[in-house]
Amino acid sequence: MDNEREGQPGRQADDVVVPVIEEEVVAGARRVKTGSIRVDKHVEKKVRKIAAPLLHDDVEVKRVAVNRVIQKVPAVRTKDGVVIVPVVEEELVITKQLVLKEEIHLIRRTTKQRTVKEVEVEKERAEVRRLDSNGKVIDDEPENPTPGRGRRWRSVLD
Repeated sequence: MDNEREGQPGRQADDVVVPVIEEEVVAGARRVKTGSIRVDKHVEKKVRKIAAPLLHDDVEVKRVAVNRVIQKVPAVRTKDGVVIVPVVEEELVITKQLVLKEEIHLIRRTTKQRTVKEVEVEKERAEVRRLDSNGKVIDDEPENPTPGRGRRWRSVLD
């Protein structure tokens, strides 16, 4: 070893070489599962009664005698919401002529009627529970937890 030291210029035989070492730190992050949540969803069915209006038309038929001589057959017409249908008959006299025998007046009345039907509706209820890293439920609290405790949440959707 002395031979090696002597062969290097600028070094004396008694010099000691001390290596300088530098350590480096590499920082990083990795994901670690610390917990999770589970959401249970339940469907509840209810029967509700729903009231809705129904429209119903009634038609009254009224015969009105006219017995008037006319020159041509009148057309079906509407007057004040009444549909008038002419009924004619030919009568034999010395000459042939049209006689309006009667008119049929159709009167329309609309009535509103309420009806009740039973309809099945569904409601969903979701329970949210916190789980630990092994999938076990953490702090299973009562149905209505104290607000602000932050352990278990329950949400009901209507």
